[in-house]
Amino acid sequence: MNLGLRDDPASFLAEALELVTQVIGAHQGYLEIDPAAGASDVPRWWAAHGFSEVEIDGVGQMVSRGIIAQAIASGETIVTASAMRDERFESRLSVRGARIEAVMCAPIGGGTPLGVIYLQRRIEPGPFSEEDRRKAEMFARHVAPFADRLLARSSLTPDKDPTQPYRERLRLDGFIGRSAAIAAVLREVALVAPLDIDVLLTGGSGTGKSQLARIIHDNSPRAAQPFVELNCPAMPEPLIESELFGAVRGAHSTAVRRVEGKLAAAQRGTLLLDEVAELSPPAQAKLLQLLQSRVYYPLGSARAVRADLRIVAATNVDLGAAVAEGKFREDLFYRLSVLPIRMPALAERRAEVADLARHFCASACERHHLPHVTISEHLAEALAEVEWPGNIRRLAHAIEASAIRAAGTGILRIERAHVFPPAPVRGGAASPGADAAARATFQEAARRFQAQLIRETLEETGWNIVDASRRLEVARSHLYALIRAFGIERAKR
Repeated sequence: MNLGLRDDPASFLAEALELVTQVIGAHQGYLEIDPAAGASDVPRWWAAHGFSEVEIDGVGQMVSRGIIAQAIASGETIVTASAMRDERFESRLSVRGARIEAVMCAPIGGGTPLGVIYLQRRIEPGPFSEEDRRKAEMFARHVAPFADRLLARSSLTPDKDPTQPYRERLRLDGFIGRSAAIAAVLREVALVAPLDIDVLLTGGSGTGKSQLARIIHDNSPRAAQPFVELNCPAMPEPLIESELFGAVRGAHSTAVRRVEGKLAAAQRGTLLLDEVAELSPPAQAKLLQLLQSRVYYPLGSARAVRADLRIVAATNVDLGAAVAEGKFREDLFYRLSVLPIRMPALAERRAEVADLARHFCASACERHHLPHVTISEHLAEALAEVEWPGNIRRLAHAIEASAIRAAGTGILRIERAHVFPPAPVRGGAASPGADAAARATFQEAARRFQAQLIRETLEETGWNIVDASRRLEVARSHLYALIRAFGIERAKR
């Protein structure tokens, strides 16, 4: 059953519940997602299996609501041999009324659970076993990312785009994102952009802070003036002040002529100080003076220069912690963080990953003059489930490389193997990894498994593509693409 390919939560939950009840061997099951949504006790999405039509109407509220609520509150799997004899639940009317015996309830998702898988009445006599618990928890972990994505997708229908009001007011050239997290960012941008105040942008590396700074500039009264960037870590410490403030001839050993700093270049416009936490203590002191007085002195000059510009500072560092460690000036921190805006990580925008990937794919094809390459639906599903520590920047690089890789082999559709190429194998089979330092990640292990499964299926069917595609439950065209992507060749007899 291809759970990951379901497009609507209702069919997804029904199929998932049927599968888990069969695997574990339960007469009845109940699965719900987003149980905390809204003020009522009715979950947002649910499915029931093995209950009569009369029971289904009230199953969400009547079937041991206390057991489900406890699993959600504790975040732990609850197993009991008999709910009627368990002191935690024996007093509940729903338990006594339904005469519930063996029960198992596993939360879906870590932290605040997305929902629960509830099973009761084993097919075989006796309570649910530890092996049943292990299977239920494994299944819950498997369901969680799909449920997360489906919920996010269901909230992004065209008439429920939370960013639409801001898209109508702001200039957002090439900006992708329709999530609630992005809507919160755009709400802050709409507030600060028209005002002539400095802004602090926070968020992980690669989340798009530079693009956000440009959006603030483009929607400000300074939009027609220069937008200048200074990447603080890229400059050697002895030169950072010269690069920022400028220097007169002879101010230091490399100043053989007058140096115009970034402040002068950004006059009447906007200056982005990227990774501002990397500024040296002397540079921090001068930046504080600039923010307070709007006056600065180029190195080696006694003449003050008035700065008419907006400062946008960006950092992936926790500046509060940096202040506590003595690495960043406290007064500068408070001066910058009047109206901070946090750019969310890609993990908070999973529903937008596929759209971002398609955008990066089209850009890469245009930039490198490649044939028009598209992203397969299988890959779009996989990209949303993968963790991206480098956020948008890492996703962009991965898609660019995969577009080049696919086009170079004459394939016009990017598959999983192009983005996640299998690790080299020895002797035609995947190596289990004798060296602990070179152990595969989960994604690498999955890719090796896929390649090996395809190879073995082809061998078993005598390379009959029709038979192999039927066994693997994939289209023949997709199987051909996977064979090329994994570099699988028929053994010579």
